This record gives sequence, C-alpha cells and structure tokens, in this order.
Amino acid sequence: MAPAVDVEREFAEYFAARGQALRRTAYALCGDWHLAEDLVQSTFVRLYRNWRRIRQPTIDAYARRTLLNLFLSGRRTASREQVVSEVPERAAAAAGSEERIDLARALARLSPRQRAMVVLRYLEDLPVAEVAELVGVAEGTVKSQTARGVAALRTVLRDHALSVR
Repeated sequence: MAPAVDVEREFAEYFAARGQALRRTAYALCGDWHLAEDLVQSTFVRLYRNWRRIRQPTIDAYARRTLLNLFLSGRRTASREQVVSEVPERAAAAAGSEERIDLARALARLSPRQRAMVVLRYLEDLPVAEVAELVGVAEGTVKSQTARGVAALRTVLRDHALSVR
C-alpha cells in the first residue's frame, strides 16, 4: 500500500491536471457554472474516497462516470428553478461570448441523457464504445442519440442565427 503522502500528492496532481477539464464537461452537461462546480467538487470527493482502489489507466473513466452519474441523478431528484416575484437583473454578456451562450442554450434543450452523450462524444472526444459504457446504453443508441442531438443543435443554432440578422 502506498504511503499517505504519496496518495495525497498523486491526488493533488490529478486534481490540478484534470479539474478544469471536468469543470468544462460539467458545465456543458448542466449549463450552470455554479452547479458545474458542485458536480466537480462532489466528483472529486468520491474520487478521493476511492483513490487507493482505482487503477491508473481507469482514473479518467471513473471520474467521468462519477460526474455523469451525479449529473443524471441530480436532474431527476431536484429542480434548480425557482419561482420569484420579480425577474432578477442579469449582467450583460461578455463581448464575444454570444456563440458560447447560444450553444449552452441549445444544449439545454436536449434531454439530460442525450446532452450527456453529445458532450461526452464531441466535447470529451470519447469513442462511441466508451460513451455507451459510461451512459449504460448500446453503441447504436449512442450513435442515434448523438446524431439526433447534433441535428437538434444545428436547427436551434441556425434558427437563432437567422433571427439575429
């Protein structure tokens, strides 16, 4: 068994190397930076608890699987929407971020599972087989759902681009 100092150092190095990438993936899944931070934090807490048992080549897969499970289970159990008497003021979008916001809104229109497949397949650039294993579906389902998801994204983004002109 590795000494505790080595385990702490290995975990800290992994967090430093992969934390931002998991945060981007979490944001692409949920469309909310605060929720993305919560998802990543919960992912790393679970990862730390099992750090000694996880083997080196599977750490990324374990982290992605944990993040995905937390995202999908959270979407079923709680809604982050709140009813308010007045609409809060929003800060103006940063210059050049309109495309990113449009993509985030378009992704939000997909079902959580379909969004997860699109994000894992195209943002994380995972092979179809690995996405199928992570989500727990057949490879054909990943192919059909990502194709439908991308088609829906193209339609939403095209319609938005036409309405802006």
